[in-house]
Amino acid sequence: MQTYTIRLRPGQDLFNEIEAFVRQKGIEAGTVLACVGSLTTATLRLANRDHHSAYEGHFEIVSLTGTVSTHGSHLHISISDGDGATIGGHLVEGCAIYTTAEIVIAAFPELVYKREHCPESGYPELVVTPKK
Repeated sequence: MQTYTIRLRPGQDLFNEIEAFVRQKGIEAGTVLACVGSLTTATLRLANRDHHSAYEGHFEIVSLTGTVSTHGSHLHISISDGDGATIGGHLVEGCAIYTTAEIVIAAFPELVYKREHCPESGYPELVVTPKK
């Protein structure tokens, strides 16, 4: 396992920067181990919805978890507002960093994560293979 720690700065897009880092490092199988930080805008795909929901304000990143790969990532985020109200869903483009995002990513160089259509769920789901 190889680990990486990155810090995102104000205004950067959380999803886009994670994807760019994964591409830059050539990570074909990995996971987000930890993420703390804050957002000024958040865009999420909530459970069982086919559209995105946008939120404006100041939010703490309570958690960020999921799998990352140059072949497709699947990330979930939870955020809380100033009153502690928390919401979560699929992380998508449109989450702007407020002060910082400190992210720890683990890469598994012996594996490849891909996404293939699953007839049972109807979605592209994780397929894990050994790296050749």
